[in-house]
Amino acid sequence: MILQLNNIFKWVNSGGQRIFLLKDIDLEVKEGEFISVMGPSGSGKSTLLNIIGMLDNFNEGAYNFLDEPIHKLKEKHRANIYKQYIGFVFQAYHLIDELTVYENLEMPLLYKKISASERKALVADMLDRFNIVGKKDLFPTQLSGGQQQLVGIARALITKPKLILADEPTGNLNSKQGEEIMELFKQLNNEGVTIIQVTHSEKNATYGSRIINLLDGRII
Repeated sequence: MILQLNNIFKWVNSGGQRIFLLKDIDLEVKEGEFISVMGPSGSGKSTLLNIIGMLDNFNEGAYNFLDEPIHKLKEKHRANIYKQYIGFVFQAYHLIDELTVYENLEMPLLYKKISASERKALVADMLDRFNIVGKKDLFPTQLSGGQQQLVGIARALITKPKLILADEPTGNLNSKQGEEIMELFKQLNNEGVTIIQVTHSEKNATYGSRIINLLDGRII
């Protein structure tokens, strides 16, 4: 079991009332699963992903990740866990505009205290795998949306995470690029990486081995 959510509630207070973003979420994810999370806008999909990725806290419930009780850990310990095991792929890329493609890819490796020669090899490998060798000295703003997304995915994968969280990973791509990304995810999943993706696309959802439907913050 890679992670377990038990009775997770998340709410915000507004005008003296609790507005629930997630209600009573129970979820177990086994290592090597490929899960698609679907549901209308505002159903809590991104909130769920952010809680799993430890970017967001919750108000009630328990979260265990690789047998660590995340809800009991201090911020710093939590951050170490997600930097070590989780790769994020966002629709909005989240690349650092002041850094070149090469430097963007190298960034997560610096956190992990990986030697310079190994960093060089890992970045070269990713540039190659994504056919972006020719783009390594460009800045994100000089790339098309599709290329930025590829760099974002390469950056998420470079640390060889156990779990990839993808929020609408093909949202800004044309259908051919989108298909390439999904095929890549499938290949990674075959190599043993656990993947949880949020998607609106029925087609993308079918790449997963299991679909979870959210409505008004609940799993239905």
